[in-house]
Amino acid sequence: MGAFMTSVASVFTILLMMALGYLLTSLGWFDENFSGSLSKLIMNVALPANIFMSVMSNLTVNKLVSLSSGLIYSFAAVIIGYVIAYLVVKIARIRPGRRGVFMNMVVNANTIFVGLPLNLALFGSKSMPYFLVYYVTNTVSTWAFGGVFLISNDDPTKQKGQKAETKFNWKKLLPAPLLGFIVALLWLFLKLPVPNWAGNTLNYVGSLVTPLSLIYIGIVLHNAGLKSIKFDRDTLLGLIGRFIVTPAIMVCLILLGSHLGHGLPSMEMQTLVVQAAAPALAVMPILANEAHGGDVEYATNLVTTSTVLFIVVVPIVMTLIQFI
Repeated sequence: MGAFMTSVASVFTILLMMALGYLLTSLGWFDENFSGSLSKLIMNVALPANIFMSVMSNLTVNKLVSLSSGLIYSFAAVIIGYVIAYLVVKIARIRPGRRGVFMNMVVNANTIFVGLPLNLALFGSKSMPYFLVYYVTNTVSTWAFGGVFLISNDDPTKQKGQKAETKFNWKKLLPAPLLGFIVALLWLFLKLPVPNWAGNTLNYVGSLVTPLSLIYIGIVLHNAGLKSIKFDRDTLLGLIGRFIVTPAIMVCLILLGSHLGHGLPSMEMQTLVVQAAAPALAVMPILANEAHGGDVEYATNLVTTSTVLFIVVVPIVMTLIQFI
């Protein structure tokens, strides 16, 4: 009961900051270009600074080596998730234009704008190394396979056997937050000092991530329109995959690893499960829009519904993982 109340209180704080973004947008404080600028500020400035200082403050070379087991769990969960999502697409006969979006919905999470502030609210900055494990996996999955190939190749207008043209974009596979993580690792291995003035600046800038991310989600929800939420069959299947199947896969892998003598620290286990239950990728509508024949309305609906429902899902997940 204590874990449930703690998670409810954390989620309520998150909800208030999201509501602030929603309210200020409805009052006309933010024009249509503001959310894009805010997203760039978070992704390209605040988050790399936050990740760099988190690594320098919470990681050592020995601890970094110990985190490699977490990558095994997260990558295994992603692979299994894709297999299950593909089988559901075939069995449920999800139509072309939605298939790539559906598989991304099941496997890939919104680790940046929801997962990170949620993790910090629930577990504090000490959980950042564990969050980074899932973040790296999620980034590679999204930009090396899910976003680039699955959605781009899911074209209802192409003829059978015809392949869609897809360009592998290294800039998307190596976004600024991941580059910040790589630079931090090099800094750590080389044992370079961080000057006080630089550390203080990066800490101040990095502290913007949580409030700005949640305000951004509030803006996105307002622009998407809560009245547009639909619960059709394909949406329900996507929600089940995101909030039930994917966390369940992670839990089963963790339990199997523990049984085989490769258990994870409690905080790492909880972080991986919570991140696995985070809402859908915020960029899915953009990816669907860039693809030929992608169902943008379906992608937007999945992002909106999963972001709203995660408020209910997180306390339940936090309560259940106490019994693992």
